[in-house]
Amino acid sequence: MKDSVFRDTAEFRRIIYSHYEEAGRVFPWRKNTDPWGVLVSEFMLQQTQTDRVIPYWERWMRLWPSPRDLACASLETVMREWSGLGYNRRARYIRDCAAAIIKDHKCQVPETPEELQTLPGIGPYTAGAIACFGYNYPAVFIETNIRAAALHFFFQDREGVKDREVFPFLEAALDRETPRKWYWALMDYGAALKKLAVNPNRKSAHYARQSPFEGSFRRLRGMVIKALAFQGPATAEDLARRTGIGQEDVYKAAESLEKDLMVAEKEGVYRIADMGDIE
Repeated sequence: MKDSVFRDTAEFRRIIYSHYEEAGRVFPWRKNTDPWGVLVSEFMLQQTQTDRVIPYWERWMRLWPSPRDLACASLETVMREWSGLGYNRRARYIRDCAAAIIKDHKCQVPETPEELQTLPGIGPYTAGAIACFGYNYPAVFIETNIRAAALHFFFQDREGVKDREVFPFLEAALDRETPRKWYWALMDYGAALKKLAVNPNRKSAHYARQSPFEGSFRRLRGMVIKALAFQGPATAEDLARRTGIGQEDVYKAAESLEKDLMVAEKEGVYRIADMGDIE
């Protein structure tokens, strides 16, 4: 069984690298693998298409090329620059990461997945990706395109495959000499597969279609954040007028955003939260 796995993974590697040599994608965070830029890109790329991320990443890196630069920015400014990317909590996490890197890591992005997971908003996948792409660290991690590639090659006749079943194959196939290039190639292959055929991720036990954004509670939260970031503090009545959503929905969205430490309220006036509201 073990010998068979290694034969299969050798062929898997050959196919992945062959595709990469012919059709590898180019992104600015691949040209500049500074760990801070990699960290920013990984947060931005969560549940967001790469083409949408490129202009945001380039602008952010001009504005805040280091953790210290971002940590000095107000959350209101950060939210304005993030506007349009969605999942606004990610923007706060990046700034919180910047503050933690300055305070606890001497302004250097940590090198290992274990250290990276001590930063705000960073889980196992993001930690592995930052370590790999920022430091060429041979981490084993999985995301949608990696999962698609592995399921297509190793689990063609299976349904309901759990990630824990996929990890041994990823570990066996990992190119430990050039893990950064390997994962770029693996992600590009998985992304191409999803465009050419039925999405292999449907074989995964973890597969779920993303819920529509239009009309969702997530959209309401985003509208409140945008109104506060661009037009300043406001009452619930003001926010209802600015956004065109009902006042009860404003209250619900604002309460949710307060729990996430993104909005602060005082005497009925809401505003984007800042460090003094969080500490």
